[in-house]
Amino acid sequence: MRLNRRQWMVSALAMGTAATAGTKAVPGGNGVAAPIVPLTPTPGPIPVAVLIDEHAVVIDFAGPWEVLQDEGAAPGFQLYTVAVAGSLTPVTASGGLKIAPSYTFETAPAPKVIIIGAQASTDLDAKLAWIRSAAVAADVVMSVCTGAFILAETGLLDGLSATTHHNAYERFDAQFGTRIRLVRDRRFVDNGKFITAGGLTSGIDAALHLVARYYGASAARQCATRMEHASSGWLTGIQTAA
Repeated sequence: MRLNRRQWMVSALAMGTAATAGTKAVPGGNGVAAPIVPLTPTPGPIPVAVLIDEHAVVIDFAGPWEVLQDEGAAPGFQLYTVAVAGSLTPVTASGGLKIAPSYTFETAPAPKVIIIGAQASTDLDAKLAWIRSAAVAADVVMSVCTGAFILAETGLLDGLSATTHHNAYERFDAQFGTRIRLVRDRRFVDNGKFITAGGLTSGIDAALHLVARYYGASAARQCATRMEHASSGWLTGIQTAA
């Protein structure tokens, strides 16, 4: 049986358990919380562009995809993959997984959310140009793992804070430290429009945090429970103690 997350999001909202107001933070069990600043959902499904390229790390995009995926009625998310301009040739992701992109840069619908995981850059200039252009009307641009390097290259993170995979801290700081403040040991850093997640599974927490921003913390909790995702990282933004 397929789960219809949009329907249970609606149920959670109808019961009044999903609302957060203003910039109120939802406390975690340790009293620490990541501020959940509400976003206003579109009347229909929220379009989410998942940027992929050669060597894309599967969990970086598959984790957020699983959080956001759905087939039911609105509210919810409409997910699609976007790849280099001029070609819908399958991309070879990590472990040899072949993915046929849904759209190219020229044909992709305007997204409200953009997700950028770790990946190669077949045509970096075109990729950066598309991100900059699509980001103008987007609610959120989110990087996962070393996708932060691509987002940083656009200049859109200048003057902000960001995080990335822990193995890439020094390289990120050396390359962008004069323009971007690196935050270590965080599941994600939310600047409002721009969210950067640490490595791999932290993309799941960042995506759950995104659900909370659109549909409230209760909807995100239900999603995490259905996924059997026990981490509180989406709620606190901090690394879970070992």
